Amino acid sequence: MKDPVAELHNMEKHHDFFVGIDSDGCAFDTMEIKHKECFCPNFISYFDLQPVSKYAREAWDFVNLYSQTRGCNRFLALTLALDLLRARKEVVKRGALIPELKLLKGWVQAETKLGNPALEKEVKRNPSPEMENILRWSLAVNETVARIVHHVPPFPYVRDCLEKMQQKADAIVVSQTPLEALVREWNEHEIDGYIRLIAGQEMGTKTEHISYAAKGKYNPDNILMIGDAPGDYKAALENGARFYPIVPGKEEESWERLNNEALDRFFGGTYKGDYENELIASFTASLPSHPSW
Repeated sequence: MKDPVAELHNMEKHHDFFVGIDSDGCAFDTMEIKHKECFCPNFISYFDLQPVSKYAREAWDFVNLYSQTRGCNRFLALTLALDLLRARKEVVKRGALIPELKLLKGWVQAETKLGNPALEKEVKRNPSPEMENILRWSLAVNETVARIVHHVPPFPYVRDCLEKMQQKADAIVVSQTPLEALVREWNEHEIDGYIRLIAGQEMGTKTEHISYAAKGKYNPDNILMIGDAPGDYKAALENGARFYPIVPGKEEESWERLNNEALDRFFGGTYKGDYENELIASFTASLPSHPSW
């Protein structure tokens, strides 16, 4: 079996530029359907949140879609959504029992490859009802995604941008989605041929993906991360790379601008500075840190 992390380390440099591209909510309009139809129903079912299902949905959607934690790893999202739900006054008044998942919190802090393979190893090493239930939930999410999420095409201008990148950059997918789903989606729409490699949650964090594949091989100003979430921006910052935001709610406009001007600026050495800073400021302002309730 191939070592996925070794694949990142060993990826040969073919061009002077490197581009990392997030998938869910960035290249594909899949965030809403995955979270609202796949993640959240299983969240309510596996953690007995039926008595406060309305508030559970609002907490899940805020953490994963409409805030500064948009796009974070599913296991981290699980802890954040439950903490948010536990603190909500309407939930407190109903006397609902919201699990604390202390074991999961410890595991999330200690583990970087936050995927089902690592969780399965943890459950075998330290069996517990809490972690076993979390694994069942995560597997159920994957099964629901495989069953429900089909025929969702990439955003307009994604293919155009990939064609431009292929001429001058080594491009890879940088995502916290399971590898199996990423391969299926990029292959289904026949855009996997534009990229060198697909990195999912099993291969580490987004910061690690970029570091393993690009650090030391490319000038940092020649490394670009394209994403729709603050975690994507963080991955760029931690690698001293450039960031291009796909603004939630303005995805098509963002991809069109990338195709028409931003990629040319990146390849031409005029992206860094005021142009990039203005884009990031607009992106950051679009996602709140605290819920309205």
